[in-house]
Amino acid sequence: MNADILKRLVRAIAEGAQDDLNSLAQKVIETERESGHSKLAGELDRILQRTRQRGPTTPAPDLRELPSSRRNRELLVSLHQRDTLEHSMVLPADVEERFARVEREYAARERLSAYGLQPRKRVLLYGPPGCGKSLGAKRLAWNTTLPLMKVRFDALLSSYFGESAANLRMVFEAAKERPCVLLLDECDFIARSRTGSRDIGEASRVVNALLQFLDEYDAPGILVATTNVEESLDEAIFRRFDDVFLIPLPGHTEIERLLRLTLSAIKVGKVDWNAVTGALAGASAAYVVKAARDAAKAAVLAGRKVVEEGDLQRAIGEIRKGNSSTP
Repeated sequence: MNADILKRLVRAIAEGAQDDLNSLAQKVIETERESGHSKLAGELDRILQRTRQRGPTTPAPDLRELPSSRRNRELLVSLHQRDTLEHSMVLPADVEERFARVEREYAARERLSAYGLQPRKRVLLYGPPGCGKSLGAKRLAWNTTLPLMKVRFDALLSSYFGESAANLRMVFEAAKERPCVLLLDECDFIARSRTGSRDIGEASRVVNALLQFLDEYDAPGILVATTNVEESLDEAIFRRFDDVFLIPLPGHTEIERLLRLTLSAIKVGKVDWNAVTGALAGASAAYVVKAARDAAKAAVLAGRKVVEEGDLQRAIGEIRKGNSSTP
């Protein structure tokens, strides 16, 4: 049994993290089987199966130790447990399949490992603002039952020599300690191209460090990076990801589905959906959801129990005119 498994095993025992214990126990069984200890592996497997048959276990507790900067002890990440995450997404079929493939491979990671294969563990999502990139990371965390650990770039970056890279290293080490979805939201903040840049100081060192950590990433969870400006990323960044895909603006079908889903808690009157979706053509998913919520609030405040088409059109018009803050 290697040192990494031993450390994770002891930590899981100390914190009562039953899900981690089950995963590690399965890893130990596979290691023993690969080492030719078939009888021992069989006995361990029977013990584990009996434990699983007793029913569901209590959920794992929060991560006890989060990385913090050495200078001022400010937390470098924020932790979000699975049951607090938004996760419903309306996507084109091909994009939905890309997400589902990442989730399937994570669920089958032990089987893939038996054949010397690795699941997709580093994913880059790009697209216009408000299209659902951050929500995509939350969705992956929800469907893989992992907590979400979001990097706080405001705390990570420092003007002191080498400190930003050191902070980034602590974040990646923390992700290796226990499975999570590590989110580098708007990663262009630290991954901008070095080509043509006059900055040969701390910013360049952070990009170099990020490239190294992405290369070495072997944590038990998933790393998700997002960006609105993929063209500004350092070219070397893209090669470090197992999957890179676009989260597009919603089309006609997705807009209608988003509206209906957002309004599902309230009755909707007669609506010309073609007219409404046409008015929202080219809008982001966040924009569509905001319009639906504003329409629902207007109906409730007017003392009505039904959202009418006029409520939707007025909400859309207000956002278009800038009378409401756009997402």
